[in-house]
Amino acid sequence: MCKVSQNFRDSYYLCQLKLTRMLKKVLKESDIKRLSALLSQSERIVLTCHVRPDGDAIGSTLGFCHVLRAMGKDARVIAPDAAPKSLSFLPGFKDILTYSKYPDYSAKLVAEADLLICCDFNCLKRLDDFQTVISESAAKKVLIDHHTEPEYFCDLTFSFPSMSSTCELVFRILAALGMYIDMNLDTATCLCTGLITDTQNFAVNCSDPEVYEVLMRLLDKGVDKPKIVREALVVKSLESFRLQSYALSEKLELYEDGHAAIVTLDKDELNRFNYQRGDSEGVVNRPLEIKDVICSFFLREDPDCIKVSARSINNFPVNAICKLLFGGGGHVMAAGGEYTVGTIDDCRSLLIEAFQKYKNELKEALDKSFD
Repeated sequence: MCKVSQNFRDSYYLCQLKLTRMLKKVLKESDIKRLSALLSQSERIVLTCHVRPDGDAIGSTLGFCHVLRAMGKDARVIAPDAAPKSLSFLPGFKDILTYSKYPDYSAKLVAEADLLICCDFNCLKRLDDFQTVISESAAKKVLIDHHTEPEYFCDLTFSFPSMSSTCELVFRILAALGMYIDMNLDTATCLCTGLITDTQNFAVNCSDPEVYEVLMRLLDKGVDKPKIVREALVVKSLESFRLQSYALSEKLELYEDGHAAIVTLDKDELNRFNYQRGDSEGVVNRPLEIKDVICSFFLREDPDCIKVSARSINNFPVNAICKLLFGGGGHVMAAGGEYTVGTIDDCRSLLIEAFQKYKNELKEALDKSFD
């Protein structure tokens, strides 16, 4: 064997060995074997994600889909509703099927599928109207997710709330399956997008050093990280830019000694700026740039509910507030929910009352900033 070929083989096995050692900390070998068997036995595979999909939901489903198609599988991504246009740069985005637009065809594909792969959601209700189609399917189901309190509705569940993103988990699973060396640029770009959006370009949910190992391996595939950051996090339409500027300049309020922020947008304000899905993405993060602000809540009046998004720093538990008041949840510092029993002003009032009850926790979180 020539020296070049031997060096390549050595590099391949060293790379796989390093990744395997990393992955063994969290993934059970028995689960990986079960997943490998399910993939081998399946020809028609449908991947889906939560309603109002974000970068992690679309990145994880599309990233896995590219791998499955490279294996010769008939794989399709079906989202419960439309993904934001900010993700249209992702390879395969135009092929995503939207259930809310094509319910009959989507249901037909699910009925014909051998395997369903559910990414980035922990319970069926997060599929909205698509949940009945998925729950009634006779196909084997696999859940891949990083949210807390998963419902065990699948035949095989990979649930790791400590992960930065579902895309990180998908990467680890693919590597454990021995597929890293065959991962192409399209897959890597999709997975890197989920890492970047769920960590806000590695500003949150990224305390585990191994997430940077995953990033490095994706960059090795040729991923253009600056492009992903710009397209997914920075660039906005003119209408979105104006809407967000208005929200932050006119609708931002601070409570509890300036440590808790609320931003609200009602339906009239959204209409004024020709709101489209995704135009308010990122608004909830901006108040955390203000000195001494510990938590931020964004309330948007949707047609059927008040959509609540929450972010925090220093482990202030916005997930507990979202679970208690809005039937939601999520991660400690990134959560959400829905308010369906009143107006946007009623929702805002509930939050203001909650801030008063969390005075001590807000102060403790503030003190951590100076440790």
